[in-house]
Parts: sequence; structure tokens; C-alpha cells
Amino acid sequence: MQGSANLNVMIKAARKAGRSLAKDFREVENLQVSRKGAGDFVSKADLSAEKIIKDELMEARPTYGWLAEEGGEDEGADPTRRWIVDPLDGTTNFLHGLPHWAVSIALEHKGQIVAGVIYDPSKDELFAAEKGAGAFMNEQRLRVSSRHSMIESIFATGIPFGGRADLPLTIKDIAKLAPAVAGVRRFGSAALDLAYVAAGRYEGYWERKLNSWDMAAGIVIVREAGGFIEPLNPKGDIMADGELICSNEAIFGTFSKVIRS
Repeated sequence: MQGSANLNVMIKAARKAGRSLAKDFREVENLQVSRKGAGDFVSKADLSAEKIIKDELMEARPTYGWLAEEGGEDEGADPTRRWIVDPLDGTTNFLHGLPHWAVSIALEHKGQIVAGVIYDPSKDELFAAEKGAGAFMNEQRLRVSSRHSMIESIFATGIPFGGRADLPLTIKDIAKLAPAVAGVRRFGSAALDLAYVAAGRYEGYWERKLNSWDMAAGIVIVREAGGFIEPLNPKGDIMADGELICSNEAIFGTFSKVIRS
């Protein structure tokens, strides 16, 4: 794909961080890991990848703001533009040797996500999009699924880990949805869940209690692939609330009605 200068910088940073993570992934048993909280881990690999991304992005655009999972927030000299970064989405998968995790980088301009990159080093799949320019996986144009029937459709969500108050609500969601669909998946990476909706691998995805860095890149990728994406609360805000629901146009009405009921 022919991207802007900003998108090319994002792709370069994602691939560089991905190479570092892939090397650490091969030695996952030897990683020094510390607890951040119940079910939420941070590794040396995670921190190293974030430093690589920050060095690359801030060297290219030193005035932009910064928001990342491990490194916190810096406003930047340019208050209208901000990088939103998750250096390792799917940390628990990574630390268990499961090859399903990704680097996620988004660019926000005046409160709108205008570009996003999600890179899965294990499969060498790079999902990217810019507002108004379409979405791509490597060099292939992405389109959401064209399925119209719920019973033929696969959906994804996140299942909260132990101790989270929203676990009963998610279980209720699945109980309502599962009898009417071909399957519900929980793969452990919100960024890749969104990328897979954009690629037509899932028909839809919903989740609560997300952070902005989990979903920022995926939002623009889904939209540019022709998907519908909204806050779970129709009057809410995706980034502020950390809740979203998305699918193709054909099933969005039925799918959202089930989850929101």
C-alpha cells in the first residue's frame, strides 16, 4: 500500500518492535516477568518494545503527544496530534508461548483516529489504514465479511479474568448470542480481534473495559474496511467509555440488538 509519511513511520516502528518481541518470544521461558496486577503482566520485552516504538516515532515527529500502556502520557508541543501505542497487546498469550499477540500504533488528530497499524510478528501480518484511504493487510485490500446470516457468523469478545466485576455481564452476553451464531471466540488480543473483523475473519466483535491503546488502531482499520463500529451505549463514546461493538453492515442491527438488550 502507498501510505503517507506518518503511516510509513508507524509501519517502520511496528516492524522494528515486532522483530525485538519475536526474538524474546523464542526465549519466553527465560524472560524476567513482574506482576502489574491480577491477571495483568508486564515483561522486559514489553518495555523494550515500547522504547523502540517511542524512539522511532518521536525522532520522526518530536512535537507529537504520546499515550502508551507502560509509558504513560506526554502532551507534546503539538496538542492536536498524539501517538497512542500498545507495544504488546496480548501479553498473557505472549508469556504463555501462545503466538497470538501484536504491536498496535495509532495516530490521533484533533480527537479523531486518523491512522492505525497492527502488526502480528508471529504470522508476519501487518494491518494498516488511514482515514479515507482504505485498509490493508500487507499489500491486500481489506473488506469486512459479506455474510448476512447470524447462524453462519463467528463473533469475538474478551472474557474478563478473575476478579473483574464485568465477568457476569460478559457471560450473559455470550449466553444470549451463542445459540444464534456459528461460534464465539476469545483469543486474547483486542487489537487483533478488531483487525480480524476488518479482514472478514470474524463477522463481529464486542468488548467492555478496554483502554484506548487496546482499540485505537483497530477502530480506523475496521471503519476503512467498511465495518460499522459504535459504543456499546449508543449515547456513549468509544474511547472515553472503553466499550465498543462492531460488525459488517448486514448484521450490525441484529447483533447489536442482542448484545444491547
